Order: sequence, then structure tokens, then C-alpha cells
Amino acid sequence: MGLLVNRVSKHELKERLKKESIKRKTVSFYKYVKIENPAALRDELYKQWFEWNCFGRIYLAGEGINAQMSVPEENWEAFVAHLYALPYFKEVPFKHAVDGNGKSFYKLILKVRDKIVADGIEDPDFDPANTGQYLDAKAFNAALDDPETIVIDMRNHYESEVGRFENAFCPDADTFREELPLVVEHLKGKEDKKILMYCTGGIRCEKASAYMKYKGFKDVNHLKGGIIQYAQEVKAQNLESRFKGVNFVFDERIGERITEDVLSVCHQCGTPCDTHVNCKNDDCHLLFIQCPVCTEKMNGCCTDTCKTIAALPLEEQKARRKGRVKNGPECLAVYKSRLRPNLKDLLANENSLKITV
Repeated sequence: MGLLVNRVSKHELKERLKKESIKRKTVSFYKYVKIENPAALRDELYKQWFEWNCFGRIYLAGEGINAQMSVPEENWEAFVAHLYALPYFKEVPFKHAVDGNGKSFYKLILKVRDKIVADGIEDPDFDPANTGQYLDAKAFNAALDDPETIVIDMRNHYESEVGRFENAFCPDADTFREELPLVVEHLKGKEDKKILMYCTGGIRCEKASAYMKYKGFKDVNHLKGGIIQYAQEVKAQNLESRFKGVNFVFDERIGERITEDVLSVCHQCGTPCDTHVNCKNDDCHLLFIQCPVCTEKMNGCCTDTCKTIAALPLEEQKARRKGRVKNGPECLAVYKSRLRPNLKDLLANENSLKITV
């Protein structure tokens, strides 16, 4: 069987999405379940979902599935019926986006990985199914009122920067596998305390809760369905949202607003702002926070160097990118001084990276 992938260019796919008139649902779902042949299941799902014009980013592994998708409303019932008919995913819960018009993805990406969440855990005795206790929005809010409770954000630093629960410990990490040891160290000596964990959709804190139990912590709890489901329950039940700001999401929207609170600042001028962008220089694409004034001033770029490169003719930009490493020294300096000032040794080899204008 040939490799099932979408060969149409990114630009053309985005243009098609802009012109689409159909309505779509943006959903996410995951499940830890033993899958015998992820590669075969991947091809089966890809063929059917491609036929239904589904988009998204889905990872399959021997330990389960992790999916963020955009599904046409006209095919939604067929999509659910097909998924639930598979023994692996019977009645897997869906989390629906808080906002957006469904145009969150522009193509279908379905990959097989070693794990659906890279955790760096190699211990064969660790059981990810032995999770902590689930808490819904109401119970989570009640637990937050206990001054002895310890709240842990199991997301990356750029996610917690724009939105978080009150008094949460937010690890200064780029990946989930980096966060786990930081959290264990932070909780050292607090094995008897009540621990609350949360993440975007629940998948990371579910595994993290099992890991904390494995490490000897006794009262481990995590937010069911993550921030996405929390926001839905808060709205439906007229509860106070103890999560403030923007929930960072890994699709074209980048973030969905939960409350009007702005917790971060523009990385270029320091004014209140929580809009993440990617540098418009295709040789960089640094993720950072940029206000509308700086977006106009810098043409959507992170540095003057990138602004100059992005203004070059497209063919010249492509020629320059051949064999180059993304993010030159100036971009890295901005990243460390404005985004991550406490990480002095972010990249040991930064002096080897070159961008010349």
C-alpha cells in the first residue's frame, strides 16, 4: 500500500479553507488504550477521514490516540459512529472548542509515534492507567479554595504565560518530558499534600497524575477534560472561571479566550498583550507574543534581521534557506532576554548559527 499523505501545498490548502462555505466542528479527544497495530489502523482511519474531508493532527501509538480535529458538520454523525464502532475508541469523550469557526486545521495529518505523549519515562513498572482522581469544574474550583492545595500546570511555559489557574506552579519547560522531573522536584517533601493538576485537554495531566502516584504522592487529582472541558462546564453551570486569560491551543487559532484577563505582555514593547504569533521570516518562525502596533512596525517579525529577510523576494528567501538552521543568534538573544530570561543556557551551540543579510 502506498503512503497515504496529502501532497497539496500548504498555501493552496489554506486558500481552499478560506473559501470553504461548509460548517465545521473543532474537537479534540484522546484515549490511553493498547493498540496492536497502529500503522494499519492509521491507514484505515486516514482513508475514511480523508473521504469525509476531515482535517487535523492525530497521533497513534501502541498506548492509544491523541487527536485534534476539524470535522464537517454534515459528516459529524458518520464520523462519531465510525469511531465508536472501533473497539479501541468506543464512547471516547469529545471536547469541543470554546470559540472559533471550525477553521482550525487546513489538512489531515495522521502519524504513528512511539507514544502519544512523549514523557521520557523508561521504567517498565510505571503504569499510566493508574491515574489520579478526576475532578469536574465545580469540584476543581472547590479544591482551589483550600489554602493547603498545590496546583500544578502541566503545560509548556508559552502556554501558561498567557493563561493559567490562580496560584498555579508553572514549570519553566519547553516539553512535557522536561516538566515531569521539575514537578517532582517542586513537590519534594509534600507527598501528603492535596495536588491538583491541569492541562489543555487532559491528556498530559492524566499521565502526569499516574506518574505522581508512582512517585509516592497520595492525594493526586486532575481536571477532567482539561481547560477545554472546564470552560464548557463553567459556562453551562454559570460558575466562576478560576482559569484566567487565554487557553493556548495547537492549531491555526493558537489560542481561545476563556476570560478577558490579559496576563502577559508584548515581547517587543512590553504593553499588555496575549497574542501569540510565529515570526513571518520562514527561516525563523519563532513563537512569541506581539501586539498589533509591533506587528505593523516589525511586519510580523521578531527582530530587525528577520524583518529584512522576510522583505526579500520569495525566491531569494528560498535560496537562502537551503542548508540553514532556523533561528539565528539575534532571534535566540531575543528569545532568552524577553521570553525566557531565566534560561541562560537555552542553546549551547548558538554561536554556530548564522544569518547574514
